[in-house]
Amino acid sequence: MEPWQPQRLLLLLFVHTATATSGWGGCLDAQDVYAAVRENSPTGELIAQLSADVSRPGTRWSVVGRDADWFFLEEGDLRLNAAPEKTLDREMQGPVLMAELACYEDDLLQSVYRIMVEILNENDHLPVFAENTIQSFIISELTPVNTVLFTVRAMDGDDDRLIYSIDQESPDAEYLKLDLPNSGEIMLAKPLDYETKSLLTVTIHASEMSTAEHFNTSTTVTITVVDGDDQYPQFLPCTLLFQDSFNRICISPVYTVNVTEGQEDIVLDLCPGPIHAVDGDRGLSTPISYAILSGADDGRFLMDRQTGEVRLMQAVTDRLTNPTLHLRVMAYQDDDPRKYTVASVLVYIHAVNCFPPQFEQQEYHGFVNVAKSPASLLNTYGNEVLVLHVQDEDFMHVVAVDQESGDAAYTSIVVEVLPEGKAIPYNPIREGHLSGCVVGKALGLCFLFMVLLGCVLYVMSWLMKRQNGHKERGCVAQGKHPNVVR
Repeated sequence: MEPWQPQRLLLLLFVHTATATSGWGGCLDAQDVYAAVRENSPTGELIAQLSADVSRPGTRWSVVGRDADWFFLEEGDLRLNAAPEKTLDREMQGPVLMAELACYEDDLLQSVYRIMVEILNENDHLPVFAENTIQSFIISELTPVNTVLFTVRAMDGDDDRLIYSIDQESPDAEYLKLDLPNSGEIMLAKPLDYETKSLLTVTIHASEMSTAEHFNTSTTVTITVVDGDDQYPQFLPCTLLFQDSFNRICISPVYTVNVTEGQEDIVLDLCPGPIHAVDGDRGLSTPISYAILSGADDGRFLMDRQTGEVRLMQAVTDRLTNPTLHLRVMAYQDDDPRKYTVASVLVYIHAVNCFPPQFEQQEYHGFVNVAKSPASLLNTYGNEVLVLHVQDEDFMHVVAVDQESGDAAYTSIVVEVLPEGKAIPYNPIREGHLSGCVVGKALGLCFLFMVLLGCVLYVMSWLMKRQNGHKERGCVAQGKHPNVVR
């Protein structure tokens, strides 16, 4: 807005004074105009009524000056000259319209009067967030509570004061808070945890503080939580013990293996799998190294620092003295060895096995009667319960499979379903006597028989595959069953 110039004011006063002494009455009846009009007023809005008779013959009145195009004269009224494409806007035009009302007699300027019209503000603008304050943010999970994360800013075209608030219906409103309602500073309200929450979404409102309308606007801000180095390494598989929004605690596995006395320079085939650990901060995946804390027994065991592979270098020659060896192994972060975890390795020493187990018979014959019960005992000849007997000259108590060596023996079981009321025979039945499944009530037991037969065939197939895959090593236990320890 162009300021009112003192020189111009003096000139106007001079003109007023000159005309006042001239004796010309027509142009001297008016006064300076001081008025007000609301922004967005329609065209033709009355600004002021002039005190002079502008229709007096011999005089001519006109509006001139900087903002003259905003006014027009209609008889004795000064009105607003607006249009649909030309709306009076205080924010665009300024707070005051300034012009002059000039009076001419016989085309000679006789007097000039000031026109000063204040533009009254209307609440016609909504708050708008500044784009550079509502971008997405990246924050470490280690950021302390009460830290100012970012500041939002909104502007109102009417210069109204604004206050800010966090929409409590937002998915992650609990994580953020405002320092002061009118500051726009967003602070962290509760600890972050990358492992449970890696992305926050929150809606922020900006509202007019002192207007009747309380116009407001909102924006949604996303915060990406990046992983911080706050978790220790974890051996796998990790058995989860406890977990909440901030903590995850798991138990390291106990690795086990069976070794035959006399074996040496072998890599331990551990169960439930090879020794392996990962950084608990999955987003960082810091490299891990391994070491034996205790139980190495003067070099009997060596551990690869990078892979975690454990090798038995010296044989155990007396299993009675050392039936079990206990190792304590450690996995630690390369960049911070203070972050580490420990697991146990149990090495079971077994004696050399020279004799595989053997069944007393190559084939067992059993009988079952038709009954309503879904489970029944299998009987053999003479109505005696069918019992499988296995002998192992190593004095091992096993059933079908020697759990130390993995060696196994197998036999056949023939199950005959007898009709209801038929007695169990006292001696083997002649070939061709068996008729298979009995129709009708025996259908359920037929199914049981087929299940048992399928199980037997599966065990036979598995045992044959193991025997075919063995290599002859004399009287040393061949192949350790992976689930022996469990």
